[in-house]
Amino acid sequence: MELKTMPQSNGANGTANNTANNTANNTANNTANGNNNSSKTDPHEKEAQNGDQERTNWSNGLEFLMSCISVSVGLGNVWRFPFTAYENGGGAFLIPYIIVLFLIGKPMYYLEMIIGQFTSQGTVKIWSICPSFLGVGYGQAFATICIITYYSSLLALTLYYLFVSFQAELPWSYCREDWLNCVNSRPDQDTRSSLWSNVSDLLTKDNSTTTQLQSSSELYFLKEVIKEKSDISDGIGEPDWKLTIALFVSWIVIFLVIMRGVKSSGKAAYFLALFPYVVLFALLGRAVTLEGAVDGIIFFLKPQWDELLNPTVWKEAVVQCFFSLAVGCGPIIMFASYNRFNHSIYRDAMIVTTLDTLTSLLGGITIFAILGNLAHNLQIENIRDVVRSGTGLAFISYPDAISKFQAVPQLFSVLFFFMLFVLGIGSIVALQSTIVTIICDQFKTWKYWKVALTTSICGFLMGLVYVTPGGQWILTLVDFYGGTYVVFILAIFELAGIVWIYGLQNLCDDIEFMCNKKVSFYWRICWFFFTPVMMIVIFIYSMVTIQPIKYSESYFPLSGDIAGWILFAVGAAQFPLWGWWYISHHMEGGFVKSFMKSLRPSEKWGPANPEIRRDWLLFKSELKAKRAAQAESNKLGFFRQKLHNLFG
Repeated sequence: MELKTMPQSNGANGTANNTANNTANNTANNTANGNNNSSKTDPHEKEAQNGDQERTNWSNGLEFLMSCISVSVGLGNVWRFPFTAYENGGGAFLIPYIIVLFLIGKPMYYLEMIIGQFTSQGTVKIWSICPSFLGVGYGQAFATICIITYYSSLLALTLYYLFVSFQAELPWSYCREDWLNCVNSRPDQDTRSSLWSNVSDLLTKDNSTTTQLQSSSELYFLKEVIKEKSDISDGIGEPDWKLTIALFVSWIVIFLVIMRGVKSSGKAAYFLALFPYVVLFALLGRAVTLEGAVDGIIFFLKPQWDELLNPTVWKEAVVQCFFSLAVGCGPIIMFASYNRFNHSIYRDAMIVTTLDTLTSLLGGITIFAILGNLAHNLQIENIRDVVRSGTGLAFISYPDAISKFQAVPQLFSVLFFFMLFVLGIGSIVALQSTIVTIICDQFKTWKYWKVALTTSICGFLMGLVYVTPGGQWILTLVDFYGGTYVVFILAIFELAGIVWIYGLQNLCDDIEFMCNKKVSFYWRICWFFFTPVMMIVIFIYSMVTIQPIKYSESYFPLSGDIAGWILFAVGAAQFPLWGWWYISHHMEGGFVKSFMKSLRPSEKWGPANPEIRRDWLLFKSELKAKRAAQAESNKLGFFRQKLHNLFG
């Protein structure tokens, strides 16, 4: 591979240049003497060469972009973003979310793309950059598994709704006889006046109390689909056979998409990324024409300025940003690791993060237009009181709107739930591929499709717990403790290990070598200061003010809270445990010396391709020599040198 001559840059090197320079001297001498004998090749280059030969690449850059869009633009935009905004004051949530996007979301997303493409390794193997942080990769894999298990149950719910949408009348559009205080989601024209007369009677029967009405869409979801339990103290119940079949079908589809790695998932990415927008725009066009839709949209977009001072809103903005963009879990690193070394990832990172935000706003406007219509139909003034948030928002509010379509609502229902299924598949395929890649990177002789099959079977078995009557309780618990907080704390360590320990200047040098362009001040100041500091402050605040979680206004039993904290402890403990394991297995001259060495990059750090690796080592060596000479002539002070590094 032919590389352009890289421009030189000034500044101080971090800890990694010692390793790079020592290896570079031997490499440079061999190259200068014209020694191309493979027997003289550095053993780590041989290992890198073998790994590079086994690792496939995307057929083209567009497959990578579409894959990133399919994972980042998913249920997090259509399902989670609307109810997170719903719980945090509607429009007030947009301002911190956009600020967090630019100070945390985009920097983290771009950083993970860089690390994955630079090393051509998965989320565990990249920690040759700082070996004692190996546990960050394993901890993120644990959190990813937690997310996969409940994410697949959402696909099962989606498939269930997709199947029942083929009936002559949508089953959630009308009330059953035993459903009290129920309002049809799609009342017949002939009975509309009598229905609202009955509703009026219910509301005025007793002036001292007001009967809370529920739509048939909500009651159908709670009573017919998930058969929700109001208390799980006596257990969560047995898996529902219909949802179990839907879960099984979901995992078959997941396996078929990932069985050949990027060769199969890359081709599927075009459809997974583009089709949902067709349906989403069609649904938006219908939603904004419903009665009361304007009130819902205004509620969504109108900022409540006092909420900006609420730290909880900022914490939720960070959590939503991580969940939506899929940073801190590994799929972005994994996808980028299959890129060619010189691929233009900056463009892709900007496209995906911007499109993700716009899709979240699109989904938010759509859902709040529907909520406005629900409030109008139920004669409720405050949109906050329309429906419970959570998983049910996607399976209550959206179906309610679809049932109001005058022309073939079944067609729109099929398209909508197929869209949700496609969105979910795009996200879970990336998460599942991350786990498969970690295993295949560790055991290179194992067949990819066999690992994919085994992990898919395990995913199905673990997902059964979520299709029980108490499954939504477990989903809430696992999402809160096993997904949200584990990903949050490990993302802080991820950033600290790469930027603070490996060194900002070393990182920028590597990016300059790979991308042939200098790193701007915006990325430098975000990576070094704004992103980690904001994440640390928000995480500490959220832990100090943490409250026992609730599901549907009901607290979990003590055993549930204990199980949640154990789940969090297992995920977070991966960081120190694997760090201790690495140090104990690479002990040299005492613990302190071994610990300090574990903070420096190992010989395996760097590009996987041996030719590119040699050029990179020479590039780093030349930079170090030039900077040493410049520092000697300029006599820059320590702090002035650090400022010079920061500003580039």
